Amino acid sequence: MTAPVTTDSEFDDEVPAADEGGRPAARRYGLLALAAAVVVGLLLGYAGGLLTPTLSRPGDTSAEAGFARDMTAHHNQAVAMGLLAFRQGQDAEVRQVGVDIATGQQGEIGTMQTWLRSWKLDPTGEQAPMAWMPDGAGLVKDGLMPGMATPEEMAKLRAASGREFDVLFLQMMIRHHIGGVHMIDGILDEGHDDDVLAVAQVMKNTQQNDLTNLNAALKRLGGTL
Repeated sequence: MTAPVTTDSEFDDEVPAADEGGRPAARRYGLLALAAAVVVGLLLGYAGGLLTPTLSRPGDTSAEAGFARDMTAHHNQAVAMGLLAFRQGQDAEVRQVGVDIATGQQGEIGTMQTWLRSWKLDPTGEQAPMAWMPDGAGLVKDGLMPGMATPEEMAKLRAASGREFDVLFLQMMIRHHIGGVHMIDGILDEGHDDDVLAVAQVMKNTQQNDLTNLNAALKRLGGTL
């Protein structure tokens, strides 16, 4: 199987050739450029993952395999949210954050899925979500991993516009990142593969930096958690 690739194709049919003010279809080209950037990020992630040594491969029930599978699913939602922010955000910073998260986390998905392939493991596996963490079962709420939005919350985000969208996106992404950092802390505690630990630490640093910016943007827009 190949890694799931999140693109903005679900939005393409909804993008008009010109907006109501008669401007050319810059937004369509922007969406296509972002889609290309997401795919490039995924391919770079695959290339990075191929550098992982295979002399000692994590097993199917290892913390490394569980983390790679669960964080792929977690990242997929963040990529979808980032693409929504690029398309619907009113605030320039919100739109840029959306681009950065979508491209960055798609690249990390490529890395994690390449690990699984190099370890000769199924990309999804049979274990329940978060089973690789000692307290993992208690962290799953209604089938969702820490910080993940419900289908109803995602629908609300898709339906929002203007400042309402910007604030809602920031609130949801802050919760998403906090949950993601908790999962990363789990692999940093439970993992043994040096390459996985190194990538996980970079993920944590990136998401903590994102959290600083997300919280500052939320405060600037007058929103609260």
